[in-house]
Amino acid sequence: MGASAIREKLQEYIRIADDRKVKAIYTMVEKEIEEDYHWWKDEKFVAKLEREYEDFESGKTKGYSIEEVKKNVATAKRKMSGNE
Repeated sequence: MGASAIREKLQEYIRIADDRKVKAIYTMVEKEIEEDYHWWKDEKFVAKLEREYEDFESGKTKGYSIEEVKKNVATAKRKMSGNE
């Protein structure tokens, strides 16, 4: 599996993981996050954010309200717990 696919899987997992698991993951990478990574200096990341924003502004991609995000998270949690 490529790094890009792994990133996507991790991002999706973190979105729906319980607080304990998120804190555990953060603890493993905290030092690197706090000391080494400054997203605003990452040209590729900033370019990606700019493309995504332009796509949103032009209507090419859909944005989500906080209510929609909360609903999607709740649905994903139910699916993961087997209650759906």
